[in-house]
Amino acid sequence: MPNISVLSGGAAQALVKALEPAFAAASGYGIDGTFGAVGAMRAKLAAGPVPDVVILTAAIIAELAESGVILRDSVADLGDVATAVAIRAGDPMPSVGSAASLREALLAADAIYFPDPKLATAGVHFASVIEKLGIAEAIAPRLRTFPNGMTAMAALSEAAEARPIGCTQMTEIIASTGVSLVDALPEGLDLSTRYTAGVIALSANEANARDLVRLVTSEASQDARRRAGFV
Repeated sequence: MPNISVLSGGAAQALVKALEPAFAAASGYGIDGTFGAVGAMRAKLAAGPVPDVVILTAAIIAELAESGVILRDSVADLGDVATAVAIRAGDPMPSVGSAASLREALLAADAIYFPDPKLATAGVHFASVIEKLGIAEAIAPRLRTFPNGMTAMAALSEAAEARPIGCTQMTEIIASTGVSLVDALPEGLDLSTRYTAGVIALSANEANARDLVRLVTSEASQDARRRAGFV
């Protein structure tokens, strides 16, 4: 079976994989997906080889469409994803509904798992959150960073520490086994990121690539997007 190649932020990984059987049944094409931190995926796009479909933040897709890398008329939104707090499955659920309670929960944790603070959307934001809370220096020895949210959550699920906690995008928490979603970051420290798909102008499979973008952004896949953590 031939494949449509997809380069995507990790936030959309579970959704794309969930929709692959429907896409394959309708088109006869599979999906060859590469997923990771948004910054890393943008760098990979620049380095090549050229994928057929790109799913990244709306701001980046807009820039790529403006520069002609992506076909402007193919661009469509998947939805918004909140950055959220996670715990290892079975651990006591902390309160994170306010800045004060989030600060207390982070200070009480003996390890904090999150994605790359330079390349991952959630990692960049979480690094700014701990600065705003005034605890960056206090918790620095307990920070555990990973290339992307999925690898951070996999590590959290197997954490050896007694009181670990994590932060990444909600879709990545929902898609990970061995962790539980606590809640989105509280108001004032929250982040909701819109993800958007588009077809690469140089795609050799434009028609099928357009079909995939339509599928992942369609009304028919709305329930799947909601289950995955998109709003």
